[in-house]
Amino acid sequence: MTLTTPPATAAARPGTAARLSAATYRTSRPEPGIVHLGLGNFHRAHQAVYTAAALAEEDGPWGIAAAANRSRAVASAMTEQDLLYSVVEISPEGAAVSVPGVHTEVLVAADEPGTLVDRIAAASTRIVTLTVTEHGYTYSPATLGLDVGAPAVRHDLAAPDAPRTPIGQIVAGLRRRAATHGTPLTVVSCDNLSDNGAHTRRLVREFAALLPGGDDLTGWIDTNVAFPSTMVDRIVPATAPEHLAVAAERLGLDDRAAVPAEPFTMWVLEDRFAAGRPRWEAGGAIFSADVAGYELLKLRLLNGTHSLIAYLGLLSGRRTIPDSVALPFVESAARAVLAGDYLPTLTVPAEIVLDEYVERLFQRFRNSALAHRAAQVGSDGSLKLPQRVTRPALEHLDAGRMPHHLALTVAAYLRCLAPLPGDDLPEGVRDVRDPARERLGELGARASTSRELVEAALLGEGLFGSELGHRTPFLDRTAALLDVLRRHGPETAAAEAAG
Repeated sequence: MTLTTPPATAAARPGTAARLSAATYRTSRPEPGIVHLGLGNFHRAHQAVYTAAALAEEDGPWGIAAAANRSRAVASAMTEQDLLYSVVEISPEGAAVSVPGVHTEVLVAADEPGTLVDRIAAASTRIVTLTVTEHGYTYSPATLGLDVGAPAVRHDLAAPDAPRTPIGQIVAGLRRRAATHGTPLTVVSCDNLSDNGAHTRRLVREFAALLPGGDDLTGWIDTNVAFPSTMVDRIVPATAPEHLAVAAERLGLDDRAAVPAEPFTMWVLEDRFAAGRPRWEAGGAIFSADVAGYELLKLRLLNGTHSLIAYLGLLSGRRTIPDSVALPFVESAARAVLAGDYLPTLTVPAEIVLDEYVERLFQRFRNSALAHRAAQVGSDGSLKLPQRVTRPALEHLDAGRMPHHLALTVAAYLRCLAPLPGDDLPEGVRDVRDPARERLGELGARASTSRELVEAALLGEGLFGSELGHRTPFLDRTAALLDVLRRHGPETAAAEAAG
């Protein structure tokens, strides 16, 4: 392992590097069998950790060849470190460091598109996993279908052997597999998408059908490729200098690719694999026929609540989730949206003790040692929020109830992303990334009232689906709460939603 020993730590802990042994990470690389798209922090603190536990329990060809999309930073750091890095589990009680050691190769898809297609097409590859965020699936939130108008999708359809999008990369690999050895494969989405297995399958089939010989290829996919749905849950923030310092202090080594994470982790999967799988249950993975139940529990109670905390916190000048939820009105609003608006729209899986689950959520939100950035949680809301807000809102409206805190969530999101002329926002709001940010900014600049903006975003743009955009009572309530946010601030708006 070629992690370098930092001078100060080495002096304090002579011989620490020598103790980094098989007890901490694998001394030999496993045989490759998994290709992963998305070399970000979440993959390296989640699927890679479960795979390390599986390989510790039972050997097998489950080494991971992982591809970053465009960024070279992590791939370069891991390459210099013999493909090793550490996971730093951080809580108020302290920190623990481990080294998964399961990667067999890292590459950058933008630099080596042909190599990535080769890896997916290889007969030795049995599973392709993805953590590319909602944005990476290049789909239309309005239709849930492939966004054939996106420039990257148009490029991939014109040059299918040099794809830029994850869906294009998967289809290119499947196309070559079908034309050569025909070995079955499993594609596993590990992103926060509703019914992510069926969602990924739909996009792959739509893309494949647009290529020459598309009917034959989609027929082969239907017979030979499995798309199990999954639910993933772990808070994994962006790496900051303080996380690198903790890793160096614990290891006695400099690790430029260290990943921070909370201690909690959960992975629920359908046990539907076309060519075998690792024993991920050795790391605590749950194989269940009720993935949808776990998924809704997480998407709504955790992710939906998380979004409201992030936007109210940012509008209050807070930069982190712990600092945001420490505001009494933010915690009250979070508990209200969870219990009043989200919980009535789902069935809790039998294995979950609800009170314990909810209190554990708020313990996780309060993890000040991890300091999860509110802007990171609030990013990509145009893709995330429709999955979290739209169906629950429609269920309440159909039952004659107004989901006040879901309307507050939408209003707070629009307040952050689409300021009206003359609006003044806290500085941290600028750090929220969103593929719709420019479009929403233009809507805000053209609007003269909160009602105009809400109507333009929900009805004109169909941001939360065409059906919700036509529900006038919800538009009215969202506009009223946005007006309170603009005139009186988030605390008053939260009180108005509660009242």
